[in-house]
Amino acid sequence: MYKAFLIKYGEIGVKGKNRYLFEDALVNHIRYVLEDVEGEFLVRKEQGRIFVETEGEYDYQETIEALKRVFGIVGICPVVQMEDNGFEDFAAQTVAYLDQAYPNKNFSFKVKARRARKNYPLDSMEINTELGSKIVEAFPEIKVDVHHPDVEVQVEIREKIYVYSQTIKGAGGMPLGTNGKAMLLLSGGIDSPVAGYMIAKRGVKIDAVYFHAPPYTSDRAKQKVVDLAKIVSRYAGSMRLFVVNFTEIQLAIYDKCPHDELTIIMRRYMMKIAQYLAKENKCLGLITGESIGQVASQTLQSLAATNEVCTMPVYRPLISFDKQEIIDVSEQIGTFETSIQPFEDCCTIFVAKHPVTKPNVNIIKRSEENLQEVIDDLMRQAIESVEVIEI
Repeated sequence: MYKAFLIKYGEIGVKGKNRYLFEDALVNHIRYVLEDVEGEFLVRKEQGRIFVETEGEYDYQETIEALKRVFGIVGICPVVQMEDNGFEDFAAQTVAYLDQAYPNKNFSFKVKARRARKNYPLDSMEINTELGSKIVEAFPEIKVDVHHPDVEVQVEIREKIYVYSQTIKGAGGMPLGTNGKAMLLLSGGIDSPVAGYMIAKRGVKIDAVYFHAPPYTSDRAKQKVVDLAKIVSRYAGSMRLFVVNFTEIQLAIYDKCPHDELTIIMRRYMMKIAQYLAKENKCLGLITGESIGQVASQTLQSLAATNEVCTMPVYRPLISFDKQEIIDVSEQIGTFETSIQPFEDCCTIFVAKHPVTKPNVNIIKRSEENLQEVIDDLMRQAIESVEVIEI
């Protein structure tokens, strides 16, 4: 029944003279996600609207699911597309559509027409009245309710006529790539994939860095992170995953620094390496999944100590979330079941029994002086041996 979809967007509509840039980015990402869907699709813009038209057979449900993952879309409307062969033909096709779409006629309705083509012989109010009469005539059991209808029959008069009565909620946000690029510190936990998703939702293209510590972390732990990156990429588009061998740096920190400061010092060196990779790959900031007070390394004092090594912005979209709120989003986007697989990453292997919760930056810096003889070489080796995985 549906050979086209009308795509509704939200914030893009207020972008003024630059709106076309956002529309083009949205069109390009729709085309990208539909490449993996069975069927042939034409994606086009027309007077403030985006249409996805199908050619031949296609998988309806798979198409809807793909479009629901596109940031920038607020509504997906399956439409019946009609040639303009006069009002009587248009009304007859609309009645046939409603008959097929709603076998149970126990509902109220209203017609809401939008006449983008001004030479159409009826104006919007006349279309509402005349088409509503045809529907009531065909289905006397259906009631008109212009204030709170169960079904809103929407009509768009353009070169063709589009009729729809369903709007499927989209992901919202901004089209990918319209707000630069950032580097996500991706672990195997629940939080960081959600953080990447939420920043990508604001139009930011993301790459990711994962700190691997063989043999203390297994290949299964690494594969778990690759799997999480693949799930996030379903929303955030293609990305590069930089795998950093962090073992020697962690062992040096463990050997030469106070154990209650292990996590803070480890995270400071992670941030340094992540920032180096971010700058090399033209990213404008770092992304982490930190939330205030969730663990010892995420108190305000700990976050300040971690931030102190960075010269670029660090974006923490989960900063005020509690754990259940983060879990809810992870279940929504499909990362939760992978995140809870029991394969530990380097953040959980090298954890002090009694970590400092209110670190003093000056004391942390003095402790890091114990690494002076080895840390530059270890950092260089870690960066030179980075593995890049295309996701």
